[in-house]
Amino acid sequence: MACIDIDSLAQYEQDAKTGRADALYNLGLAYSTGQGVPADYVVAHKWFNLAASRGVEEAKRWRNTIAEEMNPGQIAQAQKLAREWLSIFK
Repeated sequence: MACIDIDSLAQYEQDAKTGRADALYNLGLAYSTGQGVPADYVVAHKWFNLAASRGVEEAKRWRNTIAEEMNPGQIAQAQKLAREWLSIFK
């Protein structure tokens, strides 16, 4: 896996706001692995969930993998964050 740098993260965040599935997926990768940001499974799950909703099959697999490491409250929080994000950036 390629290393994600700060400039790339900023671009992914901008692209995510337009709904680009690859940007959503790459943000999930960054947060799940701690590349350029602190590792955070709740935030990673949110990004993978959003990417999966746009048809990224690999995002579904990553989301399911990290969900195994999360408790139900964390998963619920990630889902809430995804819904909130969608209400702002459809």
